Formats: sequence, C-alpha cells, structure tokens
Amino acid sequence: MIAFLSGGTGTPKLLRGVRAHRKDRDLAVVVNTAEDMWISGNHLSPDVDTVVYLFAGILDTDTWWGIRGDTFATHEAILAQGGDEFIRIGDRDRAVHVLRGEALRRGERLTDVTVSLCRALGVEARVLPMADTPVTTMVDTGEGLLHFQDYWVRHRGEVPIREVIRSFREEPRATPEVLDALRDAEGVVIGPSNPVTSVGPILECRGVREALADRYVVAVSPFIGDRPVSGPAAALMQASGREPTSAGTAGLYGDLVDCFIQDIRDPVQVEGAVRCDTLMVDKEASGALAAQVLRILEKQP
Repeated sequence: MIAFLSGGTGTPKLLRGVRAHRKDRDLAVVVNTAEDMWISGNHLSPDVDTVVYLFAGILDTDTWWGIRGDTFATHEAILAQGGDEFIRIGDRDRAVHVLRGEALRRGERLTDVTVSLCRALGVEARVLPMADTPVTTMVDTGEGLLHFQDYWVRHRGEVPIREVIRSFREEPRATPEVLDALRDAEGVVIGPSNPVTSVGPILECRGVREALADRYVVAVSPFIGDRPVSGPAAALMQASGREPTSAGTAGLYGDLVDCFIQDIRDPVQVEGAVRCDTLMVDKEASGALAAQVLRILEKQP
C-alpha cells in the first residue's frame, strides 16, 4: 500500500495518474482539512471531497472542484435572495455537505463520515481526513484575519497577506487511521500540493512526523522557478517566511523527505533532486509522472 499526503488540486492530478498503475484499494490518501468551513449551514470539506470524487469517477477535472455536470439551482436561488454564498456549490455536491453537516452535529467523527461517503460512492481507496477536530488556516491581512476560503475564493488571492496562521481550539492530532496508514505504507508520497496550506497542516498534526520518520518519503515540488504550477502557494510561502521555490519547499519539508522531485524546466537547483516532467496537463502526463514516482518507490533502499 502507498500513502499520499494531499491537498485539493496538485496531488489529485498525480493520483489520477497513479490509478493507471495501481489499484485503488492499494492506495491511502491523507487529506488536508484546514480549508474546511461551514457555509449556508452545511459543512464544506473541499480537499476531502475532491479526492473522494476523483476515486468515484465523478470529479469535474476541468475545475478540479465539485461534481462533473452538476447543476447550481440552489446556489443561484440563495444569491437571488441576498445570501452571501461566495463559493459556487453544485446541487449534488451540496447534498454531501448537508449530510456531513448533520452527521458532525450529531457528534460523529469526520473520519467515519468520510468512510460512509466513500462506501456510498463505491470508493475503494482509503480516504482519510488528517484529523477529526477542526483546524482552520487563516491569513493575516494586516487589517484582520481571513479564512483561507475568503482569501482565495472571495478575494481571489488578491489581498496582501503578512502571515499564515493555523487556528484551532484543540491541538490537532492525526487520527489512528492516519497513523496506521502511514506506518503500514511501503512508501509515502507528498504530492505537488501547496506546501503551506495543504501539506503543512497535515505535517503539523501530532504523530505524523514521527510516523514518517522511518518511512521512505518522496515529495514532488509544486514550483517551477518562483511560480507555483497553480494556486497561491508563492504568496503563502513568502508570508510564512519561506522562499517561494522548489528550494524553499525542500527546506520546509526538511529531512522528512528521502527523494525530492522537481520539474525538468525548473531553473532553481535543489541538491540531489530528481528531475521529472511535473506539468500534469492531461491524464497521460499524470500517468507518466506517476510511473516515475512509483519506480522510485520500488527502488528505494
């Protein structure tokens, strides 16, 4: 079994390719939940849902968000009546948010709710929220704090930020399921997700770094030069005091990583890095990169 640490876009693109080489039941994906939020009375868990929908074969891979072919009647009605739903939520996607919100209000664990969702959608991979207690990534604009979703979706990442803050009432702990998956894995892949807001929250969960200490870990950089392939990683790295490059990413992960992969076009040099084509522009490119990652894992010392 191979374990992945995932956010909502880069790593799911890699997982799309991995599925051409490995069966879903041989994969475990530990997913960031620090971008979760309650919206319109329901619980949004965007990174978890992206991974679940990918394995269910229903993900909209044009946007890497939501369900392919979804309708938006409820969202449009909310806006028409003056509601402040700044995230465009599809009707079928919303059904998941409604059921998850009801389950969480009943006191069920997010892990168990996700297991139920996977079972209902026929997903065989193990999709594991990083923690069962709420963790939220906030950004400090200098004029107040914004939830990451407000920063990225409502303001389109155009608000200057000076610090990234993780907010929680209870120190986040990796679930027993997450720790078991990491310890049992033949190798762990940190996908090309945002190092600060996607991977960082997972690594900050108590027990994760210890579980990774004796695993062989491959990490794929999300940067080419000083630009991320997608998303706001550059601004968030800078706000966290890190260089927004592959070198900054490698430094953030530190000695957890045994093999660091960066793009063949990347002008930044990371000592000892393996060079691959990391631009997963289509399913074939995702499959090619996945094959290289799997070969590295198979040849690990």
